[in-house]
Amino acid sequence: MSWNDIFTAGPEVALALYGMVLLMVGAFGGDRLQRPMMAVTTVILIAVALWQLSAVVVGFNGQSAFGGMYVDDDFARLMKGLVCVGAAAALMLSFGFVQRTDMHKFEYPVIMTYAVVGMMVMASARDLILLYMGLELMSLSSYVLATFRRSSLRSSEAGLKYFILGALSSGMLLYGMSMIYGFAGSTDFQAIANASSQILTGDDDLLIGMSIGLVFLAAGLGFKVSAVPFHMWTPDVYQGAPTPVTAFLAGASKAAGFAMFIRVLFEALGPLSLQWISILQLLAIASMALGAFAAIAQSSIKRLLAYSSIGHIGFALVGLTAGTEAGVAATITYIAIYVIMTGGAFALVMAMKRDDVELEDISELSGLVRQSPGLAVALLILMISMAGLPPFLGFWGKFEVFRAAFEAGQVGMVVVGLLLSVVSAFYYLRMIVLAFFAEPTEAFDPNLPGSVRFVLVVSSAVTAFGFILVLTIPAIPAMSQAAAQALMTNFL
Repeated sequence: MSWNDIFTAGPEVALALYGMVLLMVGAFGGDRLQRPMMAVTTVILIAVALWQLSAVVVGFNGQSAFGGMYVDDDFARLMKGLVCVGAAAALMLSFGFVQRTDMHKFEYPVIMTYAVVGMMVMASARDLILLYMGLELMSLSSYVLATFRRSSLRSSEAGLKYFILGALSSGMLLYGMSMIYGFAGSTDFQAIANASSQILTGDDDLLIGMSIGLVFLAAGLGFKVSAVPFHMWTPDVYQGAPTPVTAFLAGASKAAGFAMFIRVLFEALGPLSLQWISILQLLAIASMALGAFAAIAQSSIKRLLAYSSIGHIGFALVGLTAGTEAGVAATITYIAIYVIMTGGAFALVMAMKRDDVELEDISELSGLVRQSPGLAVALLILMISMAGLPPFLGFWGKFEVFRAAFEAGQVGMVVVGLLLSVVSAFYYLRMIVLAFFAEPTEAFDPNLPGSVRFVLVVSSAVTAFGFILVLTIPAIPAMSQAAAQALMTNFL
């Protein structure tokens, strides 16, 4: 290890050191310092996000560190920026929430900081060992965050289910990694890619061994992004975990999971693309279908958003089934839009409280436009965008992944995706109908915390006017292209 390695991994090193300082401050200052600690952490995460995203715009050359195990390229920078944006939004949603619950503990921002460090390592890892280290740092932190409301039975249940199923998925992931290591002789992505390319020469034993490893690896990765049939933890954890933590798992965690998913498949297992494209097609169709149909029967808005996220994962996977640079860029674009919309959606959920009691039943949205017109307009924008309907930003995301798949000859995937988009639009439009045309219920509490209001306004505004920004500022769509190009340079 050299100083150059430390400077290359600057964002992770800086956040890890900051986490240590934060832990010491909390240990000596106690829980009374939680709020300023959260405020400083939010500012730092936003600064890191701007640091990473600006590097993509400027276009610095990629660098590797720690013997090639770590890479700092445009793809990693963009995904890290999205992770930090999602984490900052979750922290902003936490203000007020932690004060009125038993989450008023200084450990909360510390654990979230280290979860972000793990996610950022996942985005830059080019070695299976480093990838697993980042993944477990994120996972262990997430298990604790899911159970942070110690007095809540549902929170404890959610965290326990998440831990048990997460341990199972880690076992499958490790088994897949061990199979790949056994046949490739290395955990380095480039070495694995070189070994995989020998399959093209007709090495049947290598093909069988690597294919088995690929299946188990895909199962473990599928769990981390909650793709069907590895989604079973998602509804219960989304409903039981504290709402800001749910927002964190739905936004930042998904961005990190896809960063890992894309880098492993394209950089390490690129020569096996025919095999993993078939797996992705099954995952995508199953996720879109379950997300579309299962959400219709939900009465809890958090469970509905859980199944909605599963559906969105399926749509994002459609872009990867193309196996092309355009497909990777489209998936990155979709995930970026999803992170933005998710922050606003959970800000809406946090606005659904009466007498400081959280409400989750979708029927509570009835007549919202008469009680709170601002919330109703935000709901309209976000739900139409999540449904993928024009003119809002969600339409652009779906258009990009469908176009990439169509250009790659995946016409069947596009047709299935369009049909399931129509089905999923039902439950989004149902909430809009309730809010604008049903008889009103009792009004929600008017004293919405300023940080929650800020997240809701920014998310709604970007979602509403994002199309204009994309058309007028070429640097915005160019970021996804630059990230995909950086990744595919290694793939090709």
